[in-house]
Amino acid sequence: MSDDLKDILSNLNKDIEQDKLLDYLNKKLNAAEAHEVEKQMAADDFMNDAVEGLEYFNNKKDLTLLVEQLNKDLKKQTAKKKQLKEKRRLKDQPWLYISIIILLLLLVISFVIIKKYLDN
Repeated sequence: MSDDLKDILSNLNKDIEQDKLLDYLNKKLNAAEAHEVEKQMAADDFMNDAVEGLEYFNNKKDLTLLVEQLNKDLKKQTAKKKQLKEKRRLKDQPWLYISIIILLLLLVISFVIIKKYLDN
């Protein structure tokens, strides 16, 4: 299985190989390996729910296509969020910093001048 197909399942459990999990769903594991996977699923509720949901698919061959499609959609969503963050981020603009410093200096100088004028 390609690495892209594994991305969508990679956060379920770090102890289980994703190939083994998909083989379990396709009923390609022997009894001992299947029992080991089920034992690990019992320890993780999220993984158990995910595997149960994937077991309801009638055509197991479409499972890898589904995983691939979910992975593509996930990458698109994260790319959109990343682009929005970049747009919102204040980019380094030296002229902005210079103008703020000049404005603050003018305010301080005008305050000092007005203070001296009122004291006299």
